[in-house]
Amino acid sequence: MTPAPSDTSIPTLGPCLIHSPLHRIGGVEAPYKTDAVDRILYHSHLLEDGRDVSKPSYEEAGPREMIYFDPAKTTVGIVTCGGLCPGLNDIIRGIVNRCHQQYGVARVYGFRYGYEGLVQRFGHTPLLLKPSSVEQAHHFGGTLLGSSRGKQDIGEMVDTLEDMKVDILFVIGGDGTLRGAAQIVKEIERRGLKKAVVGIPKTIDNDISFLDKSFGFETAFDAAVQAVKCAYVEATGAVNGVGLVKLMGRDSGFIACYAALAGSNVDFVLIPEVHFELDGDGGFLEFLRQRLIKRGSAVIVVAEGAGQHLMQTGDDTDASGNKRYGDIGPFLKDRINAFFKERKTEVNLKYIDPSYIVRSVPANAQDNVYCSRLAQNAVHAAMAGKTNMLVGRWHNSFVHLPLELVIHGRRKVDPTQELWHSVLECTGQPMVMK
Repeated sequence: MTPAPSDTSIPTLGPCLIHSPLHRIGGVEAPYKTDAVDRILYHSHLLEDGRDVSKPSYEEAGPREMIYFDPAKTTVGIVTCGGLCPGLNDIIRGIVNRCHQQYGVARVYGFRYGYEGLVQRFGHTPLLLKPSSVEQAHHFGGTLLGSSRGKQDIGEMVDTLEDMKVDILFVIGGDGTLRGAAQIVKEIERRGLKKAVVGIPKTIDNDISFLDKSFGFETAFDAAVQAVKCAYVEATGAVNGVGLVKLMGRDSGFIACYAALAGSNVDFVLIPEVHFELDGDGGFLEFLRQRLIKRGSAVIVVAEGAGQHLMQTGDDTDASGNKRYGDIGPFLKDRINAFFKERKTEVNLKYIDPSYIVRSVPANAQDNVYCSRLAQNAVHAAMAGKTNMLVGRWHNSFVHLPLELVIHGRRKVDPTQELWHSVLECTGQPMVMK
């Protein structure tokens, strides 16, 4: 174990006597830090002696000396649900290789097309997965198993697990998928069965609570940055050019924020967590007009869930039970064009929606490694008989989290904290547009 550093003090050239110019960025106080007060704890592990059990702590992921399942007698199932995301094939490949090569589990089945594959009446024949069949899977986007949305009958799914003598089910998906996994666990317990269900959280929106990040997020915002760069080129190549990019993010604007920060050429970022209005002296459209007068071009990044109060969306839901959102991209495009037409001002707006490109690309090298380690630790946990849990990363350590902890609520961008403040600094946009 690496010893803790004995001295973490930072030299200073002298007393700081000048007020920072950051005191009012975007109309909000900067989140200043104080050397003696704002500090991050070094230790993320409990010490061997003097354990303080009063503080919440997670089980650390990793192999256990003693395991629950006999590998020679164990059957494993894998299912991928919901929308596509970079890294799905990496996770599948990692689970298959770990089961076969490290534990000697010979029967690993992949259920086709999400939870539908666990319902026999749909007729989706499971795939028998071996290392040779997933050898090159990580070079491709999407999921080799296919995916689907929507609820299925829990009893029928558990019937399939019983019929196929599946001992361990790995569920790869977002919050709706994980809620389904929790229901499968309850039915398994009701029947008195000994089957493990282990989740691996998937969402490019990076909105799973109690986790540092979700797999595929880094690849997704990397791909989104390319779209933002294209929007900048289009905007600067025309008189009063406007590049408008819509990115994924139903309820959380992480991709929009990170893409803007990485691109560094964005003038406005609109996310679900921050309210804005279009009209009036303090509205977005007037600020956009002023930006064009000043710079001659502008780039706007909008998350798909932003500005929903501006549209008539109704109460329809999709197959997963999520409310159907209005399409903010075309709506904003039309409103911008109408605003400048009314003022007899030329504007050249180019609209880019890279959503399916962003979510369909193969995982980058960083996510390759992250997915591989998630898969490894998921297999370790399941073989030890752990269930009703998911594997994630917290403070750079891989941990076990109860499913119930993460299926209630979503992680969101906090407008009072540093990420959003960094966006305001980068874009120069006002904190409030109303």
